[in-house]
Amino acid sequence: MFTGLVEHIATVSKIDNRAESGYDMIFSDAAPILNDVQIGDSICINGACLTVTEFGKDDGGFFRVGLANETLQRTNLGTVQAGSKVNCERAMSAHTRFGGHMVQGHVDSTATIVGRVPDGDSIRYTFQFPADRAALMPYLVEKGYVTVDGTSLTLTMVEDAERKFAIALIAHSQEKVVLTDKTEGDVVNIEVDCVGKYILGSEERINAMVERIVDARIESVLKAKGLM
Repeated sequence: MFTGLVEHIATVSKIDNRAESGYDMIFSDAAPILNDVQIGDSICINGACLTVTEFGKDDGGFFRVGLANETLQRTNLGTVQAGSKVNCERAMSAHTRFGGHMVQGHVDSTATIVGRVPDGDSIRYTFQFPADRAALMPYLVEKGYVTVDGTSLTLTMVEDAERKFAIALIAHSQEKVVLTDKTEGDVVNIEVDCVGKYILGSEERINAMVERIVDARIESVLKAKGLM
């Protein structure tokens, strides 16, 4: 579990293609988040929870992760190149101040930046889901949470029909995250608020269960009356 408060920006130093099984990716300039790292630890990279398989603390620090095909298909990590910058956050600890929101590191979809407009010392970004991810829109609520490339942000606008939503990136955050360097046409990773997933998902399951109970009861009554 993560908070969506980016700790550090690391650099992609090497990408190893593992044939049809995915990629290994190595990140450098990572020393600030390696002081307590262990093999098997989780680090959120641009919003995707990945497992550390190797690390070293010399020469600025590095760590390696493996990316499965599912991760490459669901996120923008398949398009990053050596030299790209990425947001990093270690898994939250029990004594961490919970300043963001509950982030699982499970990217739901990518979205495209369709607007980038300065607003005072803030930047307003507008994103759009692809047509086949329209089902995610009910999980976005104005003034609710959304995770963009691993960054916990507040939704300022939601347009269901257009599959669009927006955030305002304040000056402080602009210095801490990779979104600042992205512009219209670029693709970002999106994780909707997991609380909404549980609420709406539970409602759907409860409705389905009630329907099954009602159907079974109707069938039982009809059989008892010899109508089936």
